[in-house]
Amino acid sequence: MSAAIVVASRRVDDEGELVDRLRAGDESAFVALVGRYQPRLLRLAETTVGSRAVAEEVTQDTWLAVVRGVERFEGRSSLATWLFHILLNRARSAAGRELRAGRPDEGIVEERFDTSGAWASPPEPWAERVDDRLVAEHVCTRVQELLPRLPEQQRQVVVLRDLEGLTPADVADLLGLSDANQRVLLHRGRARLRQLLAADMSGAR
Repeated sequence: MSAAIVVASRRVDDEGELVDRLRAGDESAFVALVGRYQPRLLRLAETTVGSRAVAEEVTQDTWLAVVRGVERFEGRSSLATWLFHILLNRARSAAGRELRAGRPDEGIVEERFDTSGAWASPPEPWAERVDDRLVAEHVCTRVQELLPRLPEQQRQVVVLRDLEGLTPADVADLLGLSDANQRVLLHRGRARLRQLLAADMSGAR
């Protein structure tokens, strides 16, 4: 068994223990979960609602819902996916409308994918051949700064896939998208970020 699998397994066991302790009313388990997931939930909330203040309220409401609904967590998904699901429901309510910005149309889907759902012409690698560590760190910082300039669903897909590391299936389920549409949104979001980064770097010369 690889070290990565062992670490992942231990983390799942640890989170299962934290959930059990939270169900038993252990306040320290709640504090541990908040410490582990608060920055990630807040980032996704702000990505969704576009306001730091509203994002903080949404995240607080999410934690209240977690405490009240922890008995309903069955472990069918990862703890992170469950938390993101709760948060997105509250963020959508707070935004007062359905998420629709950046939603691809059928023409885009047919153009980018073949009949089996695979890429008709694969996107370029995301790494963009950044070899210098200092440049790479600058790029990572700028990517997060530029995220608000993407349409909402593109931002959400990029954050969940590239920053949170969720699987395509989990992202599609969380956002109510088909697998093909979440891939289109990811590609379009990445492409837009590359375009913004290119303009940013050209202007810095």
